[in-house]
Amino acid sequence: MLRLTLRASSRIVLSRTDKHWMHVIPVTRKPYIERNIVKFSDLGLKKPILSTLAREGYQTPTPIQMQAIPPVLEGRDVVGLAQTGTGKTAAFALPLLHRLSDGHDGGHQGGAARPVRVLILSPTRELAAQIEKAVHVYSRDLPLRSTCVVGGVPIKRQINALRNGVDILVATPGRLEDLVSQKALRLDRVEAVVLDEADQMLDIGFMPAIRRILRLLPKGRQTLLFSATMPKEIKALSADHLRDPIEVSVAPVAATADRIDQTVMHMQSGDKVSAIAKLVRTHPGKRIIVFTRTKRGADKVAKKLNVEGLGAGAIHGNKSQGQRQRALATFREGRNPVLIATDIAARGIDVPGVELVVNYDLPNVPESYVHRIGRTARAGASGLAVSFCAGDEIKQLRAIEKLIRQEIPALAVDGSHIPERAAQPSLRGPKRAQPQQNRRRRRRYGNKQKATA
Repeated sequence: MLRLTLRASSRIVLSRTDKHWMHVIPVTRKPYIERNIVKFSDLGLKKPILSTLAREGYQTPTPIQMQAIPPVLEGRDVVGLAQTGTGKTAAFALPLLHRLSDGHDGGHQGGAARPVRVLILSPTRELAAQIEKAVHVYSRDLPLRSTCVVGGVPIKRQINALRNGVDILVATPGRLEDLVSQKALRLDRVEAVVLDEADQMLDIGFMPAIRRILRLLPKGRQTLLFSATMPKEIKALSADHLRDPIEVSVAPVAATADRIDQTVMHMQSGDKVSAIAKLVRTHPGKRIIVFTRTKRGADKVAKKLNVEGLGAGAIHGNKSQGQRQRALATFREGRNPVLIATDIAARGIDVPGVELVVNYDLPNVPESYVHRIGRTARAGASGLAVSFCAGDEIKQLRAIEKLIRQEIPALAVDGSHIPERAAQPSLRGPKRAQPQQNRRRRRRYGNKQKATA
């Protein structure tokens, strides 16, 4: 059962029992009719969109799609709380395509190129490319154009793509600002903007750019914000830039998939390099993602595995777009079974068949652990998540266990189980034992020694 508490007049209460969904809207708004939604056709989407979904094999909406699509169709601002892999892209893309096709005029007004009407902002290049690919598929039977603009590739090629106009633009904030500053793009006709993975944009440092971009958009636009968590900065952004938003939620960030078998291996920092090579060897043929805290660490691990003949590629912010695309392609195709990544890719990689996720370094933000291991056990499959924990990472481990409300079973470096928490390193270090006879001696002679001192 899913439940979202009604907090303010702009909020929506959602509950689910089996397949029956009930929407309760504040009295200040026209209430939704109680619905029993089980198919995309029940959502009121246009026939071309439904035909495309049927061809792609999609019939039943996910929970976030069932909750978000109706208010987006009505033009409401929406705050969606959901993790990666819950179907967020379709939750905002399908109703926006429906609305765009309603007002489509063939793409030209007075001979001018069609303006950007929907802007979708993404924190990473990989996620932006995936969103644009999904939009392209969903709009296959509609007279709409979409394109993607990201850093790491020649900007002139993107300027040429924008010259004839596009209806839907998917962008990373940095490249979007570059295009606007070169007057290759105008945003004064945007009807709807989507901020996807807003909390990751905050982590990367994009929030000032996001605020600058939002100030360039028409005030009457529709704004959709999707995030896995809701830190205070994202709440402030919502309060400043969204109008009377409806909030929908499907799963807390603390929830990890039941099908993921989680373990932690305690070791010294210097032992991690050899441990990762050994772990990869013990899982031959499996598709593995390894997360490191730093770009340098990612390159170091990739180099070690390649020297061992284990086939690994690295993806992080210092790689060019071409290098990142090649690393992802070789990983998807199985030519390199291991992909080393920093957190920039934690929510931007959607590769089916990942069987093992390794946290080479534990993340400083506990929620990142949930996003990282969520790369496995997708689409009903099972998966394994192994975390390396050095002595100075115990604090991060405890924070993760507090967040997910469970103790992660511990393994020794040789793979054997550690039965008790006492066997694991302590934050305070070992307590020095004190012989019983010394304690008795102090009790017996302590006052006399103090008197003669």
